[in-house]
Amino acid sequence: MDTGSHLLLGVTLAGLAHVNPAVAENPALAQALMIATIVGSHAPDFDTLVRLRGITTYIRYHRGMTHSIPALFVWPAVIAVPLALAYGLTDHAGLLYVWTWIAVVFHVFLDMLNTYGVQCFRPFTRRWVHLDVLAIFEPFLFALHGAAAVWWLAFAGEPGRIFPAVYLISLLYIGLRAWQHGREVRRVRAALRQEGVCHVTPSFHPFRWRFVMETTERFYTGRIEYGTVMLEEIYPKEKSNEIIQATMGIDGVRAFLGFAQRVHVTWKEIQDGYEVTWSDVRFWYDRKLPFGVDVRLDRNLNVVTHRLGWRKKAWDPPFV
Repeated sequence: MDTGSHLLLGVTLAGLAHVNPAVAENPALAQALMIATIVGSHAPDFDTLVRLRGITTYIRYHRGMTHSIPALFVWPAVIAVPLALAYGLTDHAGLLYVWTWIAVVFHVFLDMLNTYGVQCFRPFTRRWVHLDVLAIFEPFLFALHGAAAVWWLAFAGEPGRIFPAVYLISLLYIGLRAWQHGREVRRVRAALRQEGVCHVTPSFHPFRWRFVMETTERFYTGRIEYGTVMLEEIYPKEKSNEIIQATMGIDGVRAFLGFAQRVHVTWKEIQDGYEVTWSDVRFWYDRKLPFGVDVRLDRNLNVVTHRLGWRKKAWDPPFV
């Protein structure tokens, strides 16, 4: 999810921790735990720093090892132990560790529910897991947790009563979105009557979804609005040839293929060579394929230039 939501959930997890009397009765422990859950709720995304080394490195490493099974246990130790020492709370180091672990796990869990996905089962597999249940930003969850945090911090609400209800409602909401997602997948399959892999992805609107279906010969993309399936574009699959093969060794293409799941590639002849376009159809929007790699080759199939990334402005959809 987005950074703001992760940080807000760190605050509300600290409130939830007040169900433990040891936290509610110890201001120093409550303060240390607030820091631990906020940092823990964002810690897996510290890998965004690799963006400084370029988009190729970012695509290759973001939501990888920092979201892996070992990281679920390393991050809490890195965060909780120094806090326990700094606050003189070594007797409560275990409690700090547990709540930091909950924050880290919840971060990865929410990322797994998004469209971008996460390699959460590393080192056992590098497979990207994305359940496509929640949008990158969920207005309902943000409003719910934001209101609860304000009630607690600004109006002295009782956290031990507020936040169990907030998290119960949150889990019920996630369950509802998962049920909606499954229903929309069935609707797309029934409407298209095709065999293949179907992805249905959420938007900020609760009753508007996008879909992509891949069959052996083509990709189908479209929208679902209030239960109505609307087909928008069909992308035939290109057969591989020496022009496409000439781009396979490029670092940007290798990074892209390590991440992308619904890969569409096209090529065309230009004045001084060829242009090959790789795209991940999962991220289509407005009848366009805005994410991928653009490669230019000369007549001898040597790489002239290549660019990996988004073919859109940062403020334009889709937001993943």
